[in-house]
Amino acid sequence: MIYWLLFYEFFKIGLFAIGGGLVTVPFLFDLTARYDWFTTQELADMIAVSESTPGPMGVNMATYAGFTTHGIVGALLATLFLVLPSIIVILIVARFLHRFQTSKAVQRVLSGLRPASVGLIAAAGFGILKIALNYSPHVGALDAISWKALILMIVIGVLYRWKQKWHPIIFIALGAVAGLVLGL
Repeated sequence: MIYWLLFYEFFKIGLFAIGGGLVTVPFLFDLTARYDWFTTQELADMIAVSESTPGPMGVNMATYAGFTTHGIVGALLATLFLVLPSIIVILIVARFLHRFQTSKAVQRVLSGLRPASVGLIAAAGFGILKIALNYSPHVGALDAISWKALILMIVIGVLYRWKQKWHPIIFIALGAVAGLVLGL
């Protein structure tokens, strides 16, 4: 039963997560609300690990989520189920590539999918922001966030804009060290 559920959920995520790994985040938030596979805190950890490890974020997150639900077999199946729709679509697109490139309807669909994907990524970003800042709506506005985390986020953001030639791993490492030192 769990395998069919993993198939259904991760195939659906892979089919509709157009725009890459970050678009999978709202789907994974939905999974935390419907199943006890992982908590929102564990999801935040998955995002942090997925962003700091090699490979596509969506695949890394599916692997982790599958592992937490049903071990190594769950990890392998969730990953396969996530990428299977892409494989199917790529094979279809490759078969009819010339027609897809020149089709006005396809171009219009893609022009609608781009902003929709950005909207999903932005919504996921706000959800991750709340978790990263330890936001709690149950306390006063000034006490609702972790000020250390907010300052770290701003410092890393400014450093990134200032030193864009630095490799992203430097910023990830700086965040990890700051988290360790500051006890975030």
